[in-house]
Amino acid sequence: MNQAAKPLAWDDFRLIKAIADKRALPAAAAALGVNHSTVFRRLGQIEETLGTRLFERHRSGYVATPAGEEMIQLAARVDDDITAFARKLAGQEIKPAGELRVATNDSLLVDLLTPLFARFLGQCPDIRLDVLIGNQAANLSKRDADVAIRATDNPPETLVGRKAARIAWALYGRADDFPEAELPSHESLWEHRWVSLGDQFTMLSAVRYLARHVAPERVIYRLNTVLGLAEAVEAGIGVGFLPCFIGDTRPALRRLAEPNPDLAADLWLLTHPDMRHTPRVRLFLDFLAVELGRLKPLVEGDRPLGGDLRPRGPSSETLRP
Repeated sequence: MNQAAKPLAWDDFRLIKAIADKRALPAAAAALGVNHSTVFRRLGQIEETLGTRLFERHRSGYVATPAGEEMIQLAARVDDDITAFARKLAGQEIKPAGELRVATNDSLLVDLLTPLFARFLGQCPDIRLDVLIGNQAANLSKRDADVAIRATDNPPETLVGRKAARIAWALYGRADDFPEAELPSHESLWEHRWVSLGDQFTMLSAVRYLARHVAPERVIYRLNTVLGLAEAVEAGIGVGFLPCFIGDTRPALRRLAEPNPDLAADLWLLTHPDMRHTPRVRLFLDFLAVELGRLKPLVEGDRPLGGDLRPRGPSSETLRP
């Protein structure tokens, strides 16, 4: 067998360091808890693997060669690191640290998550967030991200996580176009000008619902971002369905009907099974679960931020055809 193909192990470094410390094979063997012949044999195997001598044999004992000195120094550094690690574990829990890659979409980030991320970083200064924005689900199995925050009723079976809330959707229009005393009837709303997400968002119930009930010629503005959809309604281009956590926080918008439960979607905090016990991942998921729990009334459309701004009277019913 070609010994050069055999990789070095930590035990090889321990053996070399013990010989250097004791300067004799019997003493090194005693320190390692093995017999003299084992130390002699393994030293020969290590030198053969490296293709160089690590010690010179003198009357005074074993003296390291330059190559041996390098290996001894490396062994000492590793030994110190292991000792420090063990001491840290004995004294306290490892503090979560390092980079955490989080995948989500633009509307969740801008209108819901950014303040939560800021608070998390304030409490965990040793963690760095790398936020990835996109409407396509990140591949957590390939480590595109460590955590995904998604609105979906069908999270991938390969991931684990928890449902943080149920995202409510309702119909909104520009407040200036709908004075409180003059809310339109449901029938007239179907004849109004509409804005909508494009066909690439047919996975959303709100997009399918609108396609079934609103004539195509009434949808005068389509786009591929929920953020842009809210901007379009705010600009008076048309009425449209929006998540309540967006619509209820914009003073220029007015909710024209109560949330339609058929349009809602679950908000999931997801990670790969291999990552769920990683300290920084576990801490992040626990933190978000608590913070989003506090925001449930807003996310689920029960209590708009800043007070009860829901329309009252007949038009406060869920909009249905």
